[in-house]
Formats: sequence, structure tokens, C-alpha cells
Amino acid sequence: MNQRMPGAKVVPFRTKEGISQHLIRRLLKKGEHYGLNRIIPFPTTKIIVANWVRLKCRYGCSRYNTSWCCPPATLKTDRVQTVLDEYETAILLVGSTDRADFYLNNNRKRAKQVRCWKGVVSLERMLFIEGYYKAFGLVSECCALCKTCVYPHACKFPQEKRPSVESFSIDIFGTLKTLGLQTKVAGDRKESYNYYALILLE
Repeated sequence: MNQRMPGAKVVPFRTKEGISQHLIRRLLKKGEHYGLNRIIPFPTTKIIVANWVRLKCRYGCSRYNTSWCCPPATLKTDRVQTVLDEYETAILLVGSTDRADFYLNNNRKRAKQVRCWKGVVSLERMLFIEGYYKAFGLVSECCALCKTCVYPHACKFPQEKRPSVESFSIDIFGTLKTLGLQTKVAGDRKESYNYYALILLE
């Protein structure tokens, strides 16, 4: 016999209904606590996956082979496309920050990174509760939950562990172009710049 608690809210699982503007506004209100200023829903066919992105990870980034959220611990490019084929909708999360200490591994920089990271995971959870059971976040930049990752040993924060957009072989510049958005690389470390995260939705 199917029984419900009095006043319990029944959350319908969603597949192809899309995401309402009301929910977008609620997500943005929550996201503002984490530095987000814009949320844009879009079809996953607009996401550009490219091998050169993973190449940049392997040659040029000190995090390669040192983090659970970076290659080679993350999916290879061909597997990423297979995963994306299971989704039709995603949302782009946009925030703005300034980090004169971008290339340092200090507490101030890490605190900002963790704030952004937790924002993505928090919105992903909110979407899951709303019925988007496939919601999965791809965060901006590298994981900073620990000052030094314990990889390849067991992660200390397995529930919050998520791959970054770039480690998922996603060309964020190309993807922004397909969405008609303009961006640029900050030429001066004192400049503020946008950062981008994604949540695969349904």
C-alpha cells in the first residue's frame, strides 16, 4: 500500500521537461552565496569536447597525475563523449573573481577555490532534490579541498570529489562560442576574470 506522510512533497523525476525560470532564479539566489552571478541552461550538443584540452593537462599543469579530480584519474576523451550522449540539457555557472596569487598554493587562494567548488556541489544537490536525479557537476579549476591531494590513496572527501571542466576534456572557450558568449584570458594577474562550471542535468 502506497502511503505518504501528511504534507509530504512529491517530487517528480524530470526527463525532458526542461528547467523552469523559477528554478533558475532559486539556483542563482543560492549560487550568489558562492560567488556565482549567472546561470544559463543550454543543450549538451553545444558542449565542445577536444583531445587538445587533455594535452594541456598532461603537458603544462603540475596537477597531472597528482589529483583525483585531474587526468589521468578522470575519464578519457572518448568516454567523456559517451557520458555526454546520455544528457540533453546542462547549465553553465558563471562567476567572477580576482586572484593576484593565482599561481600560488596559499590559504587565500584555496579558500576562494573551495568556495566555488562547494557552490557547484551544493547546486547539484539542490537539483537532485528537485527531481533531476542525473545532475552531475563539473567544477572550475583544480580541486583545492586539500592543500595536497592524497592521490592515489583514498580521497578524504569522496562525496564532494568532482572532475573539473577541463579535466573532462571540455573546450570551455569553444563551448562559450557556441553559446554566443565572449570571454578572454586575463593578461594581468590583478585583473578580475570569469570562471565557469557546468552541471549536466538531464
